[in-house]
Amino acid sequence: MAVFEDTDLFRRGVGESTDVVSKEMYTFEDRGGRSLTLRPEFTAGVLRSVLENGLHKRGGLPVKVWTTGPAFRAERPQQGRYRQFYQLDLEAIGSEDPQVDAETIAIAAGWYRSLGLTRVRLLLNSLGCRECRPAYRARLQEFLRGLDLDEATRARIEINPLRVLDDKRPAVADQLGGAPLMADHLCEGCKAHHDRVRELLADLGIAWEDAPRLVRGLDYYTRTTYEFDHPLLGAQSGIGGGGRYDGLSEDIGGPPLPGIGFGLGLDRTILALEAEGAEFAAPPRCEVFGVALGEEAERKVFSLVDELRRAGIAADMAFGGKRLKGAMKDADRSGARYAVILGERDIAAGSAQVKDLEGGEQAAVPFPEIVTTLTERLKR
Repeated sequence: MAVFEDTDLFRRGVGESTDVVSKEMYTFEDRGGRSLTLRPEFTAGVLRSVLENGLHKRGGLPVKVWTTGPAFRAERPQQGRYRQFYQLDLEAIGSEDPQVDAETIAIAAGWYRSLGLTRVRLLLNSLGCRECRPAYRARLQEFLRGLDLDEATRARIEINPLRVLDDKRPAVADQLGGAPLMADHLCEGCKAHHDRVRELLADLGIAWEDAPRLVRGLDYYTRTTYEFDHPLLGAQSGIGGGGRYDGLSEDIGGPPLPGIGFGLGLDRTILALEAEGAEFAAPPRCEVFGVALGEEAERKVFSLVDELRRAGIAADMAFGGKRLKGAMKDADRSGARYAVILGERDIAAGSAQVKDLEGGEQAAVPFPEIVTTLTERLKR
């Protein structure tokens, strides 16, 4: 998907009342006079791409896609909040089934778990649908209009009052204790959907906390809305999250097409790992090192290194026509487990010397068997 999109995609999809659109987008005009914006989030662009490429017409809904890369927001840089940040994004488009909601949440939770994070909390809410939200919206507006709020916040009440619930400023947050909650105004369909999602998460052994004021910062969310929070990160504790966006397709000019997805913050995930003191074994820089003695041997070792890499083995070789002693020093410095040594006699014999750099054993291996032999030995 594109790093930049037509600005109108985000205005219609993300919502003009959001801070993302009103304050944080990097927008510019191209040579053709078109207004373009560096993507501040992934979902709108991914859905646009799915629609334009007709993936939803090929059957087998939901369409399940994922991507990763940078996004951009005009933030005031601080730890955990950057102007260019990185996300892992996953979307399931074309199904209203609450099982799809639970599935995406389980994938995200499993990813954090696989990294060794133990302090992640799952905050869960439902924001209702276009049937039940209008009545709640009116009730919330009535409540908020009675509070002592600044002019900008009062303007937000008229555009999207749910966003006021997401205001973290103490002067606002302290007044929201008695605010009506969406959870108390869900229609029967939304309530059943939310209850089913929670049942499915319980079946999977995934713990969650009800967060009735969780809104998140994008206008397209409906029904299931969630966030992964890490308590050791202070103010920037949200490390990922997502939710349903069942009306987004129509908002950007597409057919009715429900969807749900998540964006996991890679930068903040790294901060969370550091906060928990997680340790990772560094991946091997090199597993097999090629040593070539002579010009013809260099050509063969060069090809062998490429073949090893294609097989998923980290491989390197000595360059510059070094003699055996210098090349073996390079092999030792590389940290490789094995060296493949090739000279004129080996070429004539149709084999290479494979040396275990830890144990010292060395044996001739025919050319066609080198990759298979090394693959098997490295698995031991």
